[in-house]
Amino acid sequence: MEWKNIYRGFLMGVSDLIPGVSGGTIAFLLGIYDRLLTSISGFFSREWKKHLGFLVPLAIGMGITIVVFSRVIDYLLKNYEQPTHFFFIGLIIGVIPFITKQAGVKKNFKIGHFLLLFVVAVALATTNFIKPVDVTVITTLSFQNALGLFFAGWLGSMAMLLPGVSGSFILLLLGVYATVINALSTFNLPIIITVGAGVAVGFIVSSKAIHYLLTHYTHSMFAVIIGLIIGSIVVIYPGLPESGTPFVMSIIALIMGLIVANMFDNVKQ
Repeated sequence: MEWKNIYRGFLMGVSDLIPGVSGGTIAFLLGIYDRLLTSISGFFSREWKKHLGFLVPLAIGMGITIVVFSRVIDYLLKNYEQPTHFFFIGLIIGVIPFITKQAGVKKNFKIGHFLLLFVVAVALATTNFIKPVDVTVITTLSFQNALGLFFAGWLGSMAMLLPGVSGSFILLLLGVYATVINALSTFNLPIIITVGAGVAVGFIVSSKAIHYLLTHYTHSMFAVIIGLIIGSIVVIYPGLPESGTPFVMSIIALIMGLIVANMFDNVKQ
C-alpha cells in the first residue's frame, strides 16, 4: 500500500469541497494525474488488484477529509470566503508553470493548440455568469430526486477528474451542492449513497475517456487542461477584497497558496 497517498487524498478531498477548485488540479500539482487515471481505469479491469495499493490509501484520505472537513469548509466559505478562495487561486496559479513544462508548450504547441486553450478558458470563465439552479436542500429521497442526485454525482465526478473543472461547482450549478454538503454534515446515508453511486459510475466512464484522449491526442488535451485551469481562476475569483483586514488576509492567503504549490512541485517526485 502506498500510504503516502493518504495525504494526497486529503488535499484532493479538501479541494473537491470548494466550488471552483478541482481535485484534478491538485493531482496534477502532486504529479500523480496520469497514474490516477490509469489506476481508476485499470481498477475496473481484470488487473484490478495491482491498482489497489495506489487507490485505497487515496480513497481513505479523500473519504475521511470529505466527511470530517465538510463542516470546516462550509464554515470557512461562510466566514472567510475571500481568503479561502484566494488561497486556492494561489494554488492554481502555482500549478500552471509545472503543467506547461510537462506539456512542453514551447516545443509542442502550434497555433491551433493555443487557440483551443483560449476557447476552453473563455468557455469555462463564462460559466461564472450562469445563475445556479434555485437551491432546495433535499433531506428525503423520492424516485425523481434520487435519479437527479445520481446523475448530478455522475457529472460532478467527471468534472473532478478534469483539472480546472470543479465537481463542487457543477453540483452548485445543478442546485444540489447544498444538499450534498448537508448530507455529509448530517451523515444522511441514503443521499450520500445515491450521489456516491453516481460518482463511482462517472469515475469509470470519464477516467477511461480522458486516459484515451491523453494517450492519442496528448497535446490537444494538454491545451484543454491548461485552458480549464486558467478559466477556473475566473470562476473562483471572489472579487476584490475590501481594504483593511479582509484585503490583508486575502493577499496572505494568495501568497500561501503560491508557496504551497511550489512546495508540492518540489517534493512531488
